Amino acid sequence: MTLHFPMVSNYPNYQPNKNTLMPTPERVNANPDYRGKGVQMAFIDSGFSNHPDLEGRILLHVDASNDKIQEQPNVMETTMMSWHGQMTSVIAAGDGRLSDGHYRGIASEAEVILIKISTPSFRIKERDILRGLQWIYDARHHHNIRVVNISVGGDWHTIDPSNPLHILVRRLVNEGITVVIASGNRGSDKLVPPASAPEAITVGGYVDHNTTDMDAWTLYHHNHGKVYGGNYKPELIAPAQWIASPLLPESETEAEIHYLARFLTAQSEDEARAIIQEGMEALHLSHDEAETLDHTLYDKLQHRIYHHKVIDGNHQHVDGTSVASPIVASVVAQLLQINPSLAPSDIRHILTESAQSTDRFATHLQGAGFLGARQAIEMVLQTA
Repeated sequence: MTLHFPMVSNYPNYQPNKNTLMPTPERVNANPDYRGKGVQMAFIDSGFSNHPDLEGRILLHVDASNDKIQEQPNVMETTMMSWHGQMTSVIAAGDGRLSDGHYRGIASEAEVILIKISTPSFRIKERDILRGLQWIYDARHHHNIRVVNISVGGDWHTIDPSNPLHILVRRLVNEGITVVIASGNRGSDKLVPPASAPEAITVGGYVDHNTTDMDAWTLYHHNHGKVYGGNYKPELIAPAQWIASPLLPESETEAEIHYLARFLTAQSEDEARAIIQEGMEALHLSHDEAETLDHTLYDKLQHRIYHHKVIDGNHQHVDGTSVASPIVASVVAQLLQINPSLAPSDIRHILTESAQSTDRFATHLQGAGFLGARQAIEMVLQTA
């Protein structure tokens, strides 16, 4: 019996013992000279953590999980709901310190305000999103929030302009706050609030297959459709698969991936056996399973690497418009760093004019086209 080491990860163009998953700035050809310095970003999401990649730049954590909203200097509690918001905020604004800067966000110098809206019963409804948006609106004079990312969706489709979420998005935009929202992942032709707010920049997705070859890119199964006022959404599309995301610190998943990642560099059966003996509990292996490194155990561990989408001991790859949206929001932070006087209407114009469309996708599915991160910067620099 011969087992082949190292094991492999399941993303395109993976090469054993090499870090071949592209970081976000490289995927969209972002200008590295602007990293959102001086810009305050807000994230409305299920929950968050004090992730090391955000250290020193969390201005405020707002626990809006019920009507007794609490403003806290840091995240006071992490739960299973913390992972999603950690993902969106770190993908946008993390400095990549756990990867020696490799997997940093585009807005890696921006300051962040994290607004938790999941209820104590671990649910998110429209009223919960509304509570988070209302806090931003009420606090707009106390915090210089310029861009809001929302990677959660409401309860049902509506084109009613008097929907409370539509109204609040409209008010925030009128106050000079750019609101960027994930379109959703069901491939539906009906959007739900707040993504259906015409004033929002609604983001769909594309799949770049971990390559910069645009001919290889395909469309993600994002929601789209016509909203009140005649607008079609999404406004543009951004990378929505194979995106490096941090593990939730001190979670059961982090402990398991710590050991699974070591199999991606293990060179021999002896090294693999040592990893198994050390990490048996975290790997959820019985003593009998750990006794023999055979094909059954090898296949089980390889399956777990695929299941967790392991990149390394600190990262896994993720997908969805939930990650496409903060990528666009991080580019908005770059634009505001260069020109803080830009209004949301200016930013919408810049992002749509700099996007690159393709005749391979229907217009109503791609909006203005692929996010043009570097081109957007150039547009602002030319008029600064």
